[in-house]
Formats: sequence, C-alpha cells, structure tokens
Amino acid sequence: MLYWLMKYFILGPLLRLIFRPQVEGLHYVPDTGPVILASNHLSFSDSIFTPLMVKRKVTFVAKAEYFTGKGIKGWLTKMFFVGTGTIPVDRSGGRAARAALDTQLKVLRAGGIAGIYPEGTRSPDGRLYRGKTGVARLALESGAPVVPVVMLNADEIQPPGQLIPNIKRVKIRFGAPLDFSRYAGMAGDRFVERAVTDEIMYELMELSGREYVDMYAQKVKNQQAAAEAVKEPVAA
Repeated sequence: MLYWLMKYFILGPLLRLIFRPQVEGLHYVPDTGPVILASNHLSFSDSIFTPLMVKRKVTFVAKAEYFTGKGIKGWLTKMFFVGTGTIPVDRSGGRAARAALDTQLKVLRAGGIAGIYPEGTRSPDGRLYRGKTGVARLALESGAPVVPVVMLNADEIQPPGQLIPNIKRVKIRFGAPLDFSRYAGMAGDRFVERAVTDEIMYELMELSGREYVDMYAQKVKNQQAAAEAVKEPVAA
C-alpha cells in the first residue's frame, strides 16, 4: 500500500513535476508476466526514476543497512526504500549474492518485475562496466525475458556523493526484450552465463552510448580508494 501511495500520490507526482521525465521505449515492458529490468547504474536516484516510469511494481534489492539506520534520518531512509518497493538483503557473508538472487526469483515466479543492476554497484565515472553473471542466472532460472533499460543522465542529476539532486530533465530509454530461452536448462554453466551477461551489457552499451570498460566497477572503486589512501599524509 505504501508503495502505491508513494508512487501515485506523494513522491511520484512531485518528481514528475520537478524532473519532467523523458522516456523512450516504455512499450517494451510487458503488461503482464515476469520480466527482468536490467539497468546501468549511474546514481542513487536510478532506483527512484525507473519504478516511477513503469506502471507495474518494480522490485529492486538493496543492502540491509539502508533499513536499520538510527534516528530521523534512518527512519526516513527506511520509509523511502519501503515506499519504493525495495527489499532488504543481508550482503555480508558468502551467501549474500545467492540471497539477493533468491529474493528476485520469488518476485519473478509470482509474475512480477525484478529490477537489477548487472554492474553490481554504481559506475565510478559514468562509463559502463563489466556485468556480473547474477543477471544471467536470474534469467536462466526464471525463464523471464530481460528488458534492458538505461539511465541517460542520472549522473548529471545526482553525481555520486551529492545529496541534493540537480534540477534537470530525467532521460530514460528502454530496449527490446531479450529472450534467452535457447539456453533453457543451462543455468550454472559459467560459459553460458558469461555469454548471456555480455549480451545484456552490449545492449546497455548500445542503448546508452556510454563507453564500455571490461573490468568490474567495484575493482575500479577499490583501486581508486587505495590510491587515495596512499595520497593521505601520515600523521607525525
């Protein structure tokens, strides 16, 4: 109930008025049945604008820490994620990725829409990075089509680390559904899962026009953090 209140009566109308979303290809999202929305990830606001544009409920997963914050800020953050249909997942430990996958599989098996960021984290510089194979496993285990969707300028609206977004028209583009039924029964085959993932990432590259980097975004972030740590002066 909170999801629909936020989408149609509280947050949704306000965001549409301020950011005037420009959307292409929305007709590619089917009206019924399970579907995976695979998106590039430029900004915190991606998980706001994509569900806002799709008339059906879109379910993303997010780290559980977003739901356990203290004080007013913690409560507001929790209410925001609950209101946007996000499901908390404990990302600590070796089974974190599987927990997120199982959560999304439940959504798909119930005929819903699962939203996923194949890169696994926000892009550190706006480029498109190598996809993790979780999106392929999700597609192969569920049999659901994959609709690629790209945020074209979310990093200009809310760059990483910026709390207050810039007022600018949001641009989103959806692509034609990708059917991977030819790989039915091959979930778990790492070569097949890599091929499926790379096909999805190629479509995201084509739709977005962003440069593709054949490295994991998190690895790049770790390298940047290590470089910054070296630059920091050592206290006397």
